[in-house]
Amino acid sequence: MGNCWCRWEPSIYRVSSNAKSESPKCESPSRKPRNDDRKLPSNPEEVEDLRRDSAANPLVAFTYDELKIITGNFRQDRLLGGGGFGSVYKGFITEELREGLEPLPVAVKVHDGDNSYQGHREWLAEVIFLGQLSHPNLVKLIGYCCEDEHRVLIYEYMARGSVENNLFSRVLLPLPWYVRMKIAFGAAKGLAFLHEAEKPVIYRDFKTSNILLDVEYNAKLSDFGLAKDGPMGDKTHVSTRIMGTYGYAAPEYIMTGHLTPRSDVYSFGVVLLELLTGRKSLDKSLPAREQNLADWALPLLKEKKKILNIIDPRLEGDYPIKGVHKAAMLAYHCLNRNPKARPLMRDIVDSLEPLQIPEEASNGKSVFTVISVSDGEIKRKEDSL
Repeated sequence: MGNCWCRWEPSIYRVSSNAKSESPKCESPSRKPRNDDRKLPSNPEEVEDLRRDSAANPLVAFTYDELKIITGNFRQDRLLGGGGFGSVYKGFITEELREGLEPLPVAVKVHDGDNSYQGHREWLAEVIFLGQLSHPNLVKLIGYCCEDEHRVLIYEYMARGSVENNLFSRVLLPLPWYVRMKIAFGAAKGLAFLHEAEKPVIYRDFKTSNILLDVEYNAKLSDFGLAKDGPMGDKTHVSTRIMGTYGYAAPEYIMTGHLTPRSDVYSFGVVLLELLTGRKSLDKSLPAREQNLADWALPLLKEKKKILNIIDPRLEGDYPIKGVHKAAMLAYHCLNRNPKARPLMRDIVDSLEPLQIPEEASNGKSVFTVISVSDGEIKRKEDSL
């Protein structure tokens, strides 16, 4: 991965937030963006020229008229959601659209119309990173549109939406324990892949709204707008503007701007806590001492007698006690204030793998609760020992 875009680091300190999330933004006083010595690409030819040295995955350069056909002219009933970047629509690529394209459903992410320098950079970062990285736990980028003021990304369609929407929904059924552990396992594998790439990548904005689920509840990381090249050689960190989301961002990164792969590990610990407790990373509706999930839960994670009191009550005790204790201790280590004491993502993957196997349920009954996904539906089967 080249450093072609890294010199375009913004001169405005901010912590971004997906508008669908309730995590608040943090902004320092704005400064004028400096005049950059390189022009951002303004058409597909310039984008492909920029991708030339690092592109591993072929991407389709769509025209804006083609995107109108794909989305039914961006019909409101195709709107999947939105955020600070703009809106996401469900679309359909048909055989008639263009010769050589396979028919499939897609998600069309339209960046907002102000065509801001920062917005363009984040759009370009996704094109660069997802154009060269491929893994089962990273969302697949199919193509993009760079035409006039339009900056659009076209991804594979993830039928279940975000983990945030599934975990905190008041309409959907609560995610079962083993589905939650499956999500944690898949997301961990995605981060481990990024950290161990030939040229390491720090994701920098790991949170439930950026983890998408397919119909089988397989987790895939999305939104690489804030991703950053990791330290190389004998360097221990990357110094960068503070960007991320409050409640998820590692404390040392917020304080110093020093970014390392262990910053992602802290964020993973917060997401694992959300999966365990069913609480959001930040929730202003709770009592003051419970509003920041990591601060509130951290002292309780190593207390075996207390940990069960903070597990998501919607699970109704349907989880293995040993598995809960293992997951809680993993979260505890990920949230260590000393970044060097946090585990590597590959070790986290190894720790989560045994939790994918059903164990004895915790409610005193001698049963196994087996979770399977068939035709997109969660199915339970309880077998007596």
